Amino acid sequence: MVEGTEVARRERLDRDRVLRTAVALADEHGIDAVSMRRLAQVLGVVPMALYKHVAHKDALLDGMVDAVLAEIDPPDPGLRWADAVRGRILSAREVMLRHPWARRVMESRAAPTPVVLAYMDSTIGTFLAGGLSVDLVHHVMHALGSRIFGFTQELYDDPPGPTPGDLAALGPEAVAAMQQMAAMFPNVVAVATSRPHDPGSVVGSGCDDRFEFEFGLDLLLGGVERLHRRGWSSSGAASV
Repeated sequence: MVEGTEVARRERLDRDRVLRTAVALADEHGIDAVSMRRLAQVLGVVPMALYKHVAHKDALLDGMVDAVLAEIDPPDPGLRWADAVRGRILSAREVMLRHPWARRVMESRAAPTPVVLAYMDSTIGTFLAGGLSVDLVHHVMHALGSRIFGFTQELYDDPPGPTPGDLAALGPEAVAAMQQMAAMFPNVVAVATSRPHDPGSVVGSGCDDRFEFEFGLDLLLGGVERLHRRGWSSSGAASV
């Protein structure tokens, strides 16, 4: 619950409090509810008081992303590199599930903040400390993409399609439409409806639930480990 105005007035206003309150507001009401005016109202101050701590709305959103990333566990130095990276990425995913609006905000940013760069730098450092070459890590970071922040970017925002068990609950028109689609695109429908997804473990929209996320992550890290053991390099791969 976002703190009440009367309680808010008794607390000293600083950047940390502004960001914590903005994050709580987004958690409770969604990111579209976060405006400088609404935030000032919750904090019990005039809107102009916020600009001492965040210069504008984009600076506020950047700070909110930084606050969310601060919740991610650091890599465990006692683990081998693949397990340390996996653990940190899964920690990032848990954070994104707590703050479902954060994915959308991160995707809207024009440039990474120093906090985002520090998170990336630390993750890269875990790979390098494990003995992976700079060359290999360069390509690994491209392959992982947004997955290092705990989510994968979906091409489409549509929710997952119905499974065979769901069809009984659909009306005759919806069933007919599904049957028509199956006739036109049988492979797509067969794969899309082969397994139910857990909407409660999806970050944002789409069907990338926890199982799918971990499956993809393990597939990537396993492949990276095999390349590392083989002494892979991009120059060698390009010459093949």
